[in-house]
Amino acid sequence: MAFTLAPLPYDFNALEPHIDARTMEIHHGKHHQAYVTNLNNAIAGTDAENMSIEDICKNISKFPAPVRNNGRVHCNHTFFWSIMAPNAGGVPKGVLGDAINAAFGSFDEFKTKFNAAGVGRFGSGWAWLIKNSAGKLEICSTPNQDNPLMDIAEVKGTPLLGCDVWEHAYYLNYQNRRPDYLAAWWNVVNWDAVAKSF
Repeated sequence: MAFTLAPLPYDFNALEPHIDARTMEIHHGKHHQAYVTNLNNAIAGTDAENMSIEDICKNISKFPAPVRNNGRVHCNHTFFWSIMAPNAGGVPKGVLGDAINAAFGSFDEFKTKFNAAGVGRFGSGWAWLIKNSAGKLEICSTPNQDNPLMDIAEVKGTPLLGCDVWEHAYYLNYQNRRPDYLAAWWNVVNWDAVAKSF
């Protein structure tokens, strides 16, 4: 069963002015599509053809490099599109909001720590809010295409929120200003989607 690139759940320009339409077109339609194409080529004729992308990630150490690389990044991007929305942002409410306040002291302190994880990631990678095996919220960062689902992840857990800090996610609008991109990105976080994962 081949993987497919799902359409975005919103128009390319829906996240403007925070993320511009051209970046979304290239990021989704070019970068992500290439990962899906390469992943399908890499798994053709193997047992991975019948696995979910999450199961591939959870067993990533068992696969050759083309499956590892393209599988992880397909998983990450599929998740990334789902936790953003137009007219979103704000402060999480309810159980999720309470859990963030309990774990980090306040929502502002959580954002400060999350931004630091994204800005501090050398080169390309991701910043994450995860629920760890103890059921606690934790912030971490992964290099390149890695994610916390992987059996070889340094910090393991279920992703609740993830921000792509590869340059192709922001360079057209923000050039080398990753902190500005992260500051703007909070305006498109879909807390309802994050709360469902939590």
